[in-house]
Amino acid sequence: MKPDSHQPWTAEEILALGRSYQGAAVLAAAADLDLFSAVASAPLAAAELARALQCDLRALTILLDALAALRLLEKSGSHYALPAGLNAFLTPDGAQSILAMAQHQGHCLRNWAQLSRVVKTGRPAERIPGVGGEAGDQAAFIGAMHNVSAPNADQVIRAVQPLQFRHLLDIGGASGTWTIAFLRACPSARATLFDLPHVIPMARQRLAAAGLDPRVNLVAGNFATDALPPGADLAWVSAIVHQNSRPRNRALFSKVFAALAASGRIAIRDILMEEDRTRPAAGALFAVNMLVATEGGGTFTLAELREDLATAGFAEVALAREDEAMNALVVARKPGAD
Repeated sequence: MKPDSHQPWTAEEILALGRSYQGAAVLAAAADLDLFSAVASAPLAAAELARALQCDLRALTILLDALAALRLLEKSGSHYALPAGLNAFLTPDGAQSILAMAQHQGHCLRNWAQLSRVVKTGRPAERIPGVGGEAGDQAAFIGAMHNVSAPNADQVIRAVQPLQFRHLLDIGGASGTWTIAFLRACPSARATLFDLPHVIPMARQRLAAAGLDPRVNLVAGNFATDALPPGADLAWVSAIVHQNSRPRNRALFSKVFAALAASGRIAIRDILMEEDRTRPAAGALFAVNMLVATEGGGTFTLAELREDLATAGFAEVALAREDEAMNALVVARKPGAD
């Protein structure tokens, strides 16, 4: 992105934008290989790393030198090490780990590389798994959602006012990041986390580590094809609507409406676009991410969500939180007696 949008582009700035994928690709490859974990404990030579990671020595050496040039590794003689402090970010158990998101961005990069073909055909990019295969990509995606959500969850949910509920339905709840935040905010409440079968074990592990598993019912299913578990008075729909077309969102909202108790609320966390669809810029770029990754996903305006929620029967649709990225909130209520 050009730092000052009021100044005209120069040729070099345009070319620099065109080259900006290079550092991203180097980081993504290292994350996909879990290379940073391999050098977290002690410096290793390229040959040792090639054996440990089962990589071609010449190719790995070139990658290692590029990582050192970017200061993501330190090189001393023939040995490579993780710089002080980066283990917190780039190892799986680091205190502020973003490794899963770096791995997920590699998956996104493989999709984005096919953008011109996607624009020609209108079809999503061909799925090209990382070195861990489809299962590795799925695990990275779930981990990435935790990486970006956990630091902000407590602050974001405070916008769901009043922050009172008896039973939360966390739709597509991933590994439980948002369920944990909601249950900590409402100690007397319970929750149902609904997600795909392969995700449920990840949620069970994280909820147990948080000591909250007795308060959560884990239900495996697909919100695109299955009915939602009934009885909740608050439904949380986090980072889901951008995956869908508007007709699919209307179908999802109708399922949520049917599952909620009378006077129950829905809270939607996602990117919200201005009417011209060029702002926020992060949203315009994220729409491209959905173009290459989904059949009909995109980013939507408040007016579009209001119309789609009303079509499903919801009332009192309101913007509860503004945000330039994924943490905007829209809330609505199912009419009915308390």
